[in-house]
Amino acid sequence: MSKAIHDKKSQIEWLTNRMNLLLKVLESIEPEEADVEDIDKLLQMVDDIQDKINQFRPDW
Repeated sequence: MSKAIHDKKSQIEWLTNRMNLLLKVLESIEPEEADVEDIDKLLQMVDDIQDKINQFRPDW
């Protein structure tokens, strides 16, 4: 389990890394071959990022 992230710099780095990962996953999907599972995975990634933003919000 990872340790809590409380300082803004680390929070921004975490968010930046996750957004970059999301972008890489999105770019790797072939539109003609994408299925519902691929879209569900992307949505889960977005939901996870939103959850983390909500967790970070009180620290700002």
